[in-house]
Amino acid sequence: MEDRDNDDATSFEPDRPAMSRFNEEVGDRLRDARRRRGWSLLDVEAASDGEFKASVLGAYERGERSVSAGRLWRLAQLYGIHVASLLPGAERGDEDEEGVLVDIDAAGTMTPEQGELIDRYLAAIQVMRKDTGGPTLAVRRSDLRVLNVLLESDSPAAAMKRLADREG
Repeated sequence: MEDRDNDDATSFEPDRPAMSRFNEEVGDRLRDARRRRGWSLLDVEAASDGEFKASVLGAYERGERSVSAGRLWRLAQLYGIHVASLLPGAERGDEDEEGVLVDIDAAGTMTPEQGELIDRYLAAIQVMRKDTGGPTLAVRRSDLRVLNVLLESDSPAAAMKRLADREG
């Protein structure tokens, strides 16, 4: 009897064009996430204490090199986003994970009480996420809920409007 089902694990050949497109899409998403933080490739290298070399990260972003799941997870952590948002098929700009940027310098310009609370809260986020990248901070939707309470706003959108109004 002839064995027509000769598909064993050793004969698997990956679809190279599909893998290339996958790597390019992951790379585009990595670049977008890095740029949203306002970081250069060298900034990522410094923020990761050399874990991610600028040249290797650049190769990931151009889709020239595949990134392992573990390293993709670490980059997502570093950028303060959910790892799924870096994968093709995930919605870009997922509000629950991507968040928004808050001008930390402007965070203390409300009432003294609100400013102190916001400063302490944003500082705690920076420490927890090891984010020392500059005057902006990626704030997640869940963070906005807390800011919403601190700013005594009706919604996260209202909290963001109040923060934006302070900058102007």
